[in-house]
Amino acid sequence: MAASNCACDTSTLMSFFLGIDGGGSKTTCVAGDENSLLGTGTSSGSNVVRVGERQARESLGAAIRQACAAAKVTPAEIERTCVGIAGGARPEIAAVVRGLLSEFVSGEIAVVGDMVIALEAAFGSGPGVVVIAGTGSIAYGRNSKGQVARAGGWGFAISDEGSGHWIGRAAVASSMRAYDEAGTENTSALLEGIMKSWGVMTREQVVVAANAVPPPDFAALPPVVLAAMDAGDATARTVLIQAGVELATLAKIVIGRLFRNAETVQVGVSGGVFRNCEVICQVFYDRLRAEYPEVLPNATLVNPAMGALDLARKRARR
Repeated sequence: MAASNCACDTSTLMSFFLGIDGGGSKTTCVAGDENSLLGTGTSSGSNVVRVGERQARESLGAAIRQACAAAKVTPAEIERTCVGIAGGARPEIAAVVRGLLSEFVSGEIAVVGDMVIALEAAFGSGPGVVVIAGTGSIAYGRNSKGQVARAGGWGFAISDEGSGHWIGRAAVASSMRAYDEAGTENTSALLEGIMKSWGVMTREQVVVAANAVPPPDFAALPPVVLAAMDAGDATARTVLIQAGVELATLAKIVIGRLFRNAETVQVGVSGGVFRNCEVICQVFYDRLRAEYPEVLPNATLVNPAMGALDLARKRARR
């Protein structure tokens, strides 16, 4: 009888973990046990710097509830949670995020930078470089000695080259420059798309909206730029090509600092910019391999939330 009871109770010893990728436009939460992925949840952005604490709380709560429901566990059963978020290495940001998460889950909560979970998802504890291009952008790498380096990711006002925000802002600026140079009243496909997206009727209204305080959501414009390029708009294509060049530059900076004598360098990518734009991916790898032929592209788009889940598991094993 005693042996039978022990066998029946082994399920209660199961440990459950959460991994969260808290992006500026999208939040992804994955729930799992020691070995398996059990459920996934998604919601809007939860980067507290970008969306504020109230929106971050709502987004984190929604994603956690979805993932736990899919996994058939309750948030109270979670042993450890790891969240990666831009600015997560800053103590003041980590404290805010940890406080928000403690409203939904029990157990230990680790807050790290979004590049940390992306690197973990791409290469585990091994060497490599990962470039993230979503709402923002950053390149981050680690060599075989455990040394790390980063480039970019200093915020949309001064950095985040090649990101969704950068693409949107560059598209508006390039549209206005194209108008200046052409000296015509004809509206390009790109500018028409921007006006439609922002709900304005004239070029002058675009200018007012672009310079408003607070500013518009430039990161929502990449689909507009892609559509304009597909319609034959040369300015849109130039913006996307330049985005690929900028992202390759970030990767090259990190490779140059960490892998000077390496025979091969694994490079992975993550984020909606890479996911949705083949032109950017092609330009990125072409420019990168032109200077570093030893680069080995990671063909699979990295899922940072899975890296966060793996880090939560590793912390439990320690």
